[in-house]
Amino acid sequence: MPVDPKLKIALAQISPVWLDKAATLAKVKTSILEAAKADAELIVFGEGLVPGYPWWLSITQASAWDDRIQKEIHAHYARNALQIERDDLSEIQTLAKKNKLAVYLGIIERPLDRGGHSLYCSLVFINSEGKICSVHRKLQPTYEERLTWSPGDGHGLQVHPLKEFTVGGLNCWENWMPLARTALYGLGENLHVAVWPGAVRNTENITRMIAQESRSFVISVSSLMRKADFPTNTPHLDYILENCPDVLADGGSCIAGPNGKWILEPQAGKEGLLFETLDFNRVLEERQNFDAVGHYSRPDVLKLGVNRTRLKSVDYE
Repeated sequence: MPVDPKLKIALAQISPVWLDKAATLAKVKTSILEAAKADAELIVFGEGLVPGYPWWLSITQASAWDDRIQKEIHAHYARNALQIERDDLSEIQTLAKKNKLAVYLGIIERPLDRGGHSLYCSLVFINSEGKICSVHRKLQPTYEERLTWSPGDGHGLQVHPLKEFTVGGLNCWENWMPLARTALYGLGENLHVAVWPGAVRNTENITRMIAQESRSFVISVSSLMRKADFPTNTPHLDYILENCPDVLADGGSCIAGPNGKWILEPQAGKEGLLFETLDFNRVLEERQNFDAVGHYSRPDVLKLGVNRTRLKSVDYE
């Protein structure tokens, strides 16, 4: 039987219940059910949505050494991070399977295979059978993010079949790393997922650039975060709000086609799901004149090596 070349996707531009793992996962589940009701086949959430982006870093003295306030906020963040090994995503997996809906979800991970205390900004792919197929830990946290997130590894540089598409994803400024993008192109990626904490300034240029470079569909999904979104039980909330702008993340979710032109321009300030249907034939049309790892490559001259080992500090025999 011929495969349907069309794929309906949902972009979940929502805010977290900041640093509240359980409440934010409840919002994720609500979005999945809404997407399934609309017959979506893939739903994507923003970077680190569960339990939220570390916004306090840029508006407090986060680099102060041995500061009690910074330690207490970090500890609260770590307590609300996810541990996949302890089935923190099991309900999301069950919903994905029940509704035959693939999910890309940005989380803050506290993995047991690295001791269970350090934090990683991870992008998780759950297929429509409810299986976690990859957990990509952000290769390089950006600027102040390094005060709370650890650098990841190449293990999660994976792609996944989704009908006729091959989908892969990167976190935030990883999308500016040419070799990280190329690693996914080489695996056959033709639907690129870029997740962001949320800002039109981040998505308005690079989304179209990656689409034009790769001749793929590119979907950028961003979260929202407003001053009013900080829960009242946040540690040291008054201190965090002291220099906090009214809007920290305005969204900017968008979609570019394989020719680099907008399908959905960046959407600012709108909370909810955005839907679009993509046609795989557009990928084949645009690869006719350029294919970065195919007929327009020169592996005899230029070649990339990728280490996809899951790094561990201790190996037990």
